[in-house]
Amino acid sequence: MAKSAKTAAPAKPAAKAKPAAKAAKTAAKAKPAAKAAKAVAATKPTTKAKAATKPAKTTAAGTAAKKATVPKPAATAPVPDLAVGDPAPAFSLPATGGRTASTEALKGKPFVVYFYPKADTPGCTTEACGFNEALAQFKGLGIDVIGISKDSLPALEKFAAKYNLAFPLASDPDNAVAQAYGAWGEKVFMGRRSVGLIRSTFLIDKDGKVAKAWKKVKVEGHAAEVLAAAKALG
Repeated sequence: MAKSAKTAAPAKPAAKAKPAAKAAKTAAKAKPAAKAAKAVAATKPTTKAKAATKPAKTTAAGTAAKKATVPKPAATAPVPDLAVGDPAPAFSLPATGGRTASTEALKGKPFVVYFYPKADTPGCTTEACGFNEALAQFKGLGIDVIGISKDSLPALEKFAAKYNLAFPLASDPDNAVAQAYGAWGEKVFMGRRSVGLIRSTFLIDKDGKVAKAWKKVKVEGHAAEVLAAAKALG
């Protein structure tokens, strides 16, 4: 009978199955938890998504800052439109050769006054040399020629000496005379708008009135065109 009892003892290993069952139950409980964690993660924006949204805010802020710092274009005064028969605005300006260019000194005499952007630049040099070459003919008609720009007097003296310009070049540093003649305002060059000197020429008769006006001058052949109008002035 003792031997039979020892044989029945090995039945105890069945109890080891309990840990496996517990592990299975734990795993079963863990699956829903894992699913829940994934669901929560799906609702939160990823780091990349957050990073993608940041530049938009920065760009918007940068644009707003740029708009705030860019100055608005200054309003320009209405440009007078001198027409034939209008009185020529008076002026008195320092000019090359120690001279003074003034309407008072020219009273009772016809004259030509032309406005150009900058001394010793290609277009302005061509225009000045054209008037200089025709100066003897203008003088023969009793007509003086005056060139006006905003250049300083030293710059004008240098320009006149370089090309032997015999007629006076007057300095209008604040563009006051140019504005009075309507030779200053908005202009378009190569599609870009800006405010500056508008190349213009005026033929003034002996009564001090505008006999002819040229706006947005093309320098090639311009002096000859003005001379022809001066000859027809009578």
